Amino acid sequence: MTLRFGFLCFPGVQQLDLTGPYEVFASARGATVHLVWKDLQPVRSATGLMLTPDTLLAEAPDFDVLCIPGGGGVNALLTDETVLTFIRDKAERARFVTSVCTGSLVLGRAGLLKGKRAATHWNAMDLLPALGAIPVAERVVQDGLVITAGGVTSGIDFGLKVVAELLGREEAETIQLSLEYDPEPPFDAGSPASASNAIIAAAKARMAGSRREREALLG
Repeated sequence: MTLRFGFLCFPGVQQLDLTGPYEVFASARGATVHLVWKDLQPVRSATGLMLTPDTLLAEAPDFDVLCIPGGGGVNALLTDETVLTFIRDKAERARFVTSVCTGSLVLGRAGLLKGKRAATHWNAMDLLPALGAIPVAERVVQDGLVITAGGVTSGIDFGLKVVAELLGREEAETIQLSLEYDPEPPFDAGSPASASNAIIAAAKARMAGSRREREALLG
C-alpha cells in the first residue's frame, strides 16, 4: 500500500515544523512525500535553510495526509486564497488533515477547525478561538480526521502519532527507534509552564513582530 503525504512548502516556513515529521513519514513503509508549492524554485525557510518544492499546487495528487507546517511565512498564507482553496479541496479527500505549530492558523483560516479541538504554538494559542477552534495545550491533538501539533519540535511526536494511526504502533515504534528519538533536553524551559518569567518575556519579544502582523490579519 502506497501512502501519500503532502507538505505545504512555502517561503518563511519553520523548517523543523516540516523536516521533523518529514523524516518520520519518509521512513514509513510504502510512503511517498511531496513538498508542494506554487512553483518549484527553492524557498528560504524562516531560519534560512533552503528547501525545494517538488510538486506544484496545480498538479498535486490527493494525499492520505495533508500537512501545513508553521513559521513566520504563515502570515502571508492567511490571506492567500489560492493556497486556502487548495487546502480546502485536498482536505475533502484526505484521510487526515494536519498541521504543526502555527500551521493550524492556516487550517482555521480555511474553515477546517470550526468546533474542533486544536493545538498550536503556545504564543498563538489565544488566536485559535477567532478561527472557530477550541485551543488545547497539548503536544498532539486529534479531533476526528484533524490532527494538530503544538510548537516546532512537537512535529516529531505528531509524525509518530500519524504513522501509528495509519500503519500501527509497531511501525511507529520501529521508526522511533531507527531515528533514536529519545529526547532528554538539557533545560526544563520547553513550555511556558516550566520556563521562567524572564525567559518567557525574552521569547515573546523575539516573536513580537510576526505576532503583531498575525493579530492584525486575524482581526
